[in-house]
Amino acid sequence: MMKCLIFTLFAAAPFFSLAGDWPHWRGPDRNGISQETGWQAEWLGDGPPVVWKVEVGTGFASFAVADGRVFTTGHASEQDTVFCFEMKTGKMLWKHSYAAELGDKYYEGGTSAMPTVADGRVYHLSRWGDTMCLEAATGKVLWQRNILEETGASVPDWGFAGSPVVSGDLVLLSVGEHGTALAKSDGALRWKSPEKAAGYSTPLPLGDGTAVFSSDKAWAGVEMATGKKLWAFPWNTRYGVNAADPVSGPDGQLFIASGYNKGCAVIRLGGETPEKVWENKVMRSQFNSCVLINGYLYGPDGNDSDKGTLRCVEMKSGEVKWEQKGFGVGGVTASDGKLIALSAQGELFIAPASPEKFAPLTQAQVLGGRCWTTPVLSNGLVFCRNAGGEVVCLQVKQ
Repeated sequence: MMKCLIFTLFAAAPFFSLAGDWPHWRGPDRNGISQETGWQAEWLGDGPPVVWKVEVGTGFASFAVADGRVFTTGHASEQDTVFCFEMKTGKMLWKHSYAAELGDKYYEGGTSAMPTVADGRVYHLSRWGDTMCLEAATGKVLWQRNILEETGASVPDWGFAGSPVVSGDLVLLSVGEHGTALAKSDGALRWKSPEKAAGYSTPLPLGDGTAVFSSDKAWAGVEMATGKKLWAFPWNTRYGVNAADPVSGPDGQLFIASGYNKGCAVIRLGGETPEKVWENKVMRSQFNSCVLINGYLYGPDGNDSDKGTLRCVEMKSGEVKWEQKGFGVGGVTASDGKLIALSAQGELFIAPASPEKFAPLTQAQVLGGRCWTTPVLSNGLVFCRNAGGEVVCLQVKQ
């Protein structure tokens, strides 16, 4: 009875926007950087206090945080599930499950893309093309589609991994050679691209009406309103894994990176064809992206199979400033001039974002198992997970 009462109260509560919300992949500014300040970067003892823990099933999806709720996904018993938890307590408010394959090809499998929250709705794309819009307060299905049936697009080897991007009245999906767009209101198909395999990144809006999409062989700039391809930059990676999101820099520059010893490059946009500024192998991002702070890129280099490291690279020159071995292919976000980095082994580091050296203010073992998921700082809480689906919420601000 009490659980039902709590659910009813939260479901009926009006939406309230919190300054520290993280409603979609890579945060409010889509760059992996939170604008929160005043949170605690150093702890005594064993690390930050654990506020709550939950189990969500196998997967690597990160967390959307909005309106006092936390959303993520996981897989168990031949089903994928979208979960909604109360942010402060971890109490499950609702879940929505649907049939899905585990997809454990060379790794644990499970869900990949995190949900996106916009205007009281939750948008989700599964690895196998199930696309849906849910009411954020209750989990009620407002519309759902299987995007493969709508577009005929090829499924990448490891399934779709990019999160939906809501822009205006459109939902952009990394489906097809350079994307697909649905109507936000009812999921109707607005435009699609050729049926060739998409990459694994999330579409990146650039603020000028265009967005950047990856395919298995290139990066492309697309007019969001129409789906018209405006430019393309060939980027042929082993196994077609273009997964790490591009990073927008100054002067129309874009940083791209891929694993399997492909390397990275800075390209300059603005003409009919992007201009390559430099290319080398100092950052080989298998799937997690870098953050750009004061002209320096911080992120994981290498693949899980070859013991990736955490690196700092100057964007202007492509020069490595420092390297931290043993980090693996974990995830990095940032806030208030500090890196929030979760290693592949579940160790959480807080360190100044400095090109001089990697000097953690604190570090703590917060999870076990494989940890490929990028941590999220939102409203004074840090959310982390491992492949098995253990989620931990840590308090870094009163």
